[in-house]
Amino acid sequence: MAQTDTVTRILDTAEVLFAERGFAETSLRNITSKAKVNLAAVNYHFGSKKSLIQAVFARYLDPFSERFHAALDSVEQQYAGRQVPLEVLLEVMARTVLEVPAERNSLRTFMRLLGLAYTQGQGHMRRYIREHYGTVFSRFAELLKLATPDLPDNERFWRLHFMLGSVIFTFSGLDALRDIEEAEYGHHTTVRELIQHMRPVVVAAMAAPLPASLGDGEAVTQAAS
Repeated sequence: MAQTDTVTRILDTAEVLFAERGFAETSLRNITSKAKVNLAAVNYHFGSKKSLIQAVFARYLDPFSERFHAALDSVEQQYAGRQVPLEVLLEVMARTVLEVPAERNSLRTFMRLLGLAYTQGQGHMRRYIREHYGTVFSRFAELLKLATPDLPDNERFWRLHFMLGSVIFTFSGLDALRDIEEAEYGHHTTVRELIQHMRPVVVAAMAAPLPASLGDGEAVTQAAS
């Protein structure tokens, strides 16, 4: 078996198992058994489980980062120094996600992996993403800040993660949600149609006015308890 075939088989298998079981619950032996390779091959090509996880993410994030930079170049050139509207920024990001050529599996699989990177406490993954792809995400964040000037930074942070959480949940459970839709309403929504449905929701969430103040300290304490 050629080395490239071995690497691809390991990555394909790891991607599926990580998405199905999680990072902690998937051992290297699980991966080698299903990929029909030996443990020495994984150690030779990746060195560690941590590096293998990072390589799985890189198959999505490398093309995404390159295309997202190009898309932001294009939209900034189009607006020629003027503020890029919020809905345009979110549309550019959604379109780039859909255009990323996943190697073997689906956008749904990657969204599951992305959710696991947060929920399973994979601190090394957050550091890896920040170190290797932080430039493009920082660029988007700065444009987003300009498009939402009335939001404090911490409010924008939470709204962005509310939006990401909704997107990750929706795409991670896309098959189940589609089954429910077809059973209850007799309709099958494509991914591109889903993006169109989602757009006004996330734009409205990011553009909504700040919540009213809770008032005095007692009210704040009661609300937090």
